[in-house]
Amino acid sequence: MAAVGIAGGALAPLLPHQRGGRRGGCAVSFRRAASVAVRASYEAGVGVMATKVGMMTYFDPATGKPVPVTVVGFREGGNVVTQVKTAATDGYDAVQVGYHGVREDKLTRPELGHLGKAGAPPLRHLQEFRLTAVDAFEPGQELDFAELFKEGDLVDVSGNSIGKGFQGGIKRHNFKRGLMTHGSKSHRQLGSIGAGTTPGRVYKGKKMPGRMGGTKTKIRKLKIVKIDNDLQVVMIKGAVPGKPGNLLRIAPAKIVGKNIPKN
Repeated sequence: MAAVGIAGGALAPLLPHQRGGRRGGCAVSFRRAASVAVRASYEAGVGVMATKVGMMTYFDPATGKPVPVTVVGFREGGNVVTQVKTAATDGYDAVQVGYHGVREDKLTRPELGHLGKAGAPPLRHLQEFRLTAVDAFEPGQELDFAELFKEGDLVDVSGNSIGKGFQGGIKRHNFKRGLMTHGSKSHRQLGSIGAGTTPGRVYKGKKMPGRMGGTKTKIRKLKIVKIDNDLQVVMIKGAVPGKPGNLLRIAPAKIVGKNIPKN
């Protein structure tokens, strides 16, 4: 059985076939694998959570051209900083944000205690944005979308996609169907999924029928078309994951060389 050692913050597993030894009458050897450094992904800036309202057509006042947009709104309670994590206390810098105010009886006592430390109201959703610096944030601070973003900015929008249930290969993986005539008896079937004796199995990751959708999806570099402070809604060009009412995570778009270093 492989033993795992931690040195210098990286995992250094001991694998068989090096350092000699004898156990239970048989020779056992171990070798030390190369250290693997785990690097987390940083956000380009703090973001917010929102709720999908639906899609509509927005006519650009300057050109008059129609633009398909997704209307995104904000539930009561807004976005509130519930915790500021630092390298000294948690090992990394991040801002935890809460969203969607609810009644106290909808949360557990540990959740209420955590939010109470920050002076935040009962909030249903908590998400974290890992940043390089968190000096500008403090617990209980309210985040205003209009102060973080402006019209024309590019954002990354994440959410759970619409679940499609169990689907076949044509719909799930865009496979091509077989002939419908000329005596063909293979129309929408999957077909061969591997060889025979060699390798004698189906390779892992083979594209096959299965459950489709209902997974976390990110749509990158969507443009903010309009911010309506009176209606408290935002119009984002294009489609975003999920049905109306779906929870969305909106963060500044990661652009290498602009807000993300090339190295």
